[in-house]
Amino acid sequence: MSSLCPVPELSTSFLPKTRPSSSFRKLHRSFYLPLGSSSITNRSRSLKISNALYTEHVSLPKLPPRIADQDPISLLNERIRRDHSKRDGSSIRPAMESDEAERYIQLVKEQQQRGLQKLKGDRSKDGNVKEKGFSYKVDPYTLRSGDYVVHKKVGIGRFVGIKFDVPKGSNEPIEYVFIEYADGMAKLPVKQASRMLYRYNLPNETKRPRALSKLNDTSTWERRKTKGKVAIQKMVVDLMELYLYRLKQRRPPYPKTPAMAEFEAQFPYKPTPDQKQAFIDVEKDLTERGTPMDRLICGDVGFGKTEVALRAIFCVVSAGKQAMVLAPTIVLAKQHFVVISERFSPYPNIRVGLLSRFQTRSEKEEYLCMIKEGHLDIIVGTHSLLGSRVVYNNLGLLVVDEEQRFGVKQKEKIASFKTSVDVLTLSATPIPRTLYLALTGFRDASLITTAPPERVPIRTHLSAFSKDKVISAIKYELERGGQVFYVLPRIKGLEEVMKFLEQSFTDIELAIAHGKQYSKQLEDTMEKFAQGEIRILICTNIVESGLDIQNANTIIIQDVQQFGLAQLYQLRGRVGRADKEAHAYLFYPDKSLLSDQSLERLAALEEYCELGQGFQLAERDMGIRGFGTIFGEQQTGDVGNVGIDLFFEMLFESLSKVEEHRVIPVAYEDVQIDVNINTHLPSEYINYLENPMEIISEAEEAAEEGTWNLMQFTENLRRQYGKEPHSMEILLKKLYVRRMAADLGISRIYASGKMVVMDTNMSKQVYKLITESMASDIHRNSLFYNGDQIKVNLIV
Repeated sequence: MSSLCPVPELSTSFLPKTRPSSSFRKLHRSFYLPLGSSSITNRSRSLKISNALYTEHVSLPKLPPRIADQDPISLLNERIRRDHSKRDGSSIRPAMESDEAERYIQLVKEQQQRGLQKLKGDRSKDGNVKEKGFSYKVDPYTLRSGDYVVHKKVGIGRFVGIKFDVPKGSNEPIEYVFIEYADGMAKLPVKQASRMLYRYNLPNETKRPRALSKLNDTSTWERRKTKGKVAIQKMVVDLMELYLYRLKQRRPPYPKTPAMAEFEAQFPYKPTPDQKQAFIDVEKDLTERGTPMDRLICGDVGFGKTEVALRAIFCVVSAGKQAMVLAPTIVLAKQHFVVISERFSPYPNIRVGLLSRFQTRSEKEEYLCMIKEGHLDIIVGTHSLLGSRVVYNNLGLLVVDEEQRFGVKQKEKIASFKTSVDVLTLSATPIPRTLYLALTGFRDASLITTAPPERVPIRTHLSAFSKDKVISAIKYELERGGQVFYVLPRIKGLEEVMKFLEQSFTDIELAIAHGKQYSKQLEDTMEKFAQGEIRILICTNIVESGLDIQNANTIIIQDVQQFGLAQLYQLRGRVGRADKEAHAYLFYPDKSLLSDQSLERLAALEEYCELGQGFQLAERDMGIRGFGTIFGEQQTGDVGNVGIDLFFEMLFESLSKVEEHRVIPVAYEDVQIDVNINTHLPSEYINYLENPMEIISEAEEAAEEGTWNLMQFTENLRRQYGKEPHSMEILLKKLYVRRMAADLGISRIYASGKMVVMDTNMSKQVYKLITESMASDIHRNSLFYNGDQIKVNLIV
């Protein structure tokens, strides 16, 4: 089996308190528990322990503090348990075989390269990606005085400014970046700064670091950076297991049929190059792979994501399976239903249904029955489709539109589908977690960033609120025969705006729309607006996703500071869906009342005004509001140590070198410990044990199965018979040493003069990561690596 590099938190001494041979006395101070190795992943196997020692229905409580305070085995067991709970919670995944690891490494390398090229490459005018290396390093000229920055070698400081200064031995002034640290001011040339500086952002709302680093003492910064590396290695292990778990799920590939080509030919537009690639990617996922698809389709509003989904739906439904289309709002669900029904109208045998709160109770019951019996092939709806009452007959595909709009519980339910059905996620501004899984190669992604030929960029106007500006903007749109969205963050205030606009536009049809209206009323309002009868729609962000009104080319958003960046981007995308130039007016109450975060958000929206920049905006959003946590709350502190940008650059580096970080274990039975340790159990203890020979044999079997099993064995032994004598403790420690040596790829341990030597297959990179993460300088300095051996100086 293979695993990634172990990433321990602290060293644990295995030094017995009796008098074993001096060559072994300090042997295992430098050993660590390898995360992601067989020691953990084999823990699901049943432990073979006699009834005298083990009761299946008894849970394993923590050992009493009295033992933990005194005994190194107890300390190690507690740490094994702590690492286990951090990693998986209750879920247990099987160990990874060597050939699977090879397959994984190749997949991630290829996909990461594609992701970085697509997401980070510059685009030429013809839409092709220019090859260009991407860096998270910050351009010093984009920094503002007071911004926090990270210097890779020095640490966290505060940017002061850029000034000209004359270097020693020269008469020519050059530009320097001045950075304030805890113990002084540093200046470095702009060129050097551009290679070493990163913006400091945290994965939460605050931007302020705990403390600035010191120029004259970088040891604290080095420790923080090492903690970041350790956290990244843990993350990579978890990602690796998750990714391969998905690869192990099987389903037969869908057949390619002539009907699919006929369906594709009905598409009335010429696909863009990115769109073509997305079609190819999804078709390959469905017809050539034997594992469920989990692909993200990212593209701006109106760039053709829906067509990709329609082709996937046709492929699955043609094979006799059902497809579910999940939308965050009833307005968007209704629009999807209309589009799908129209596109599938030439196929009377394919039945489409909409499950929504617009239906009566009897209609809902009828639809639920049809879904269960398999009489509906395509089911469209909101989160109600995820309810326990909806039972699918033969679900094959789940299409999720704008996943970021769903709540935590709904996202968990969506995730549960991914092990059994194909999942296609559509988004214009994906949530940061999704974005980075795609970026790092752990999630399939297809990006549609080339605008359709007739599309023109939306002109964005950002200013303080003014009634005169509002009236002027609406007049301009109405005079050219268009329609207007007027969006507020809350229902409260819609009536007030309605009165104000009715006074200004007495002969124009206006209406209000929000999610709390009666179903029929909302449906009628949206229908009239789509038909052009209503010229101004005053609404909440219920219109945020997917609504396609070709004649609506002006949107006014009031109190923009109360919207998220992705929300504003989506709202702006409601206009500009035709060949007319569209306008988005973003109004805030008073700039002096806005937070720094709100100002950054608005500046980002102005900056990303070109078509196809949803992904870049999602990245910026992550920098402003944080990316949440990718695998759990523990990542927040790890990222806080170095800031988001440096953390993810380190993650990319780690992924690109994932092969170098592999630990290749050896078989437990192949590990030799040639150290003179002859333990003799006291006769009193032998007589006390019910079956001493069987217990010793079971201890060996537990060690062979894995560290988790050995931990369970020792805790059950102590629960049954109390703390073992020193000689039995030495025997157990020898089993721990042999087990972890196997996990770390150490095949032999033996004494040589005043040193202990370990024969190993460990790479230099893995050795470096292990020693960097050791808590004690004394232990670290006692180790020497020379290719196929690690030598340990004895520590007295």
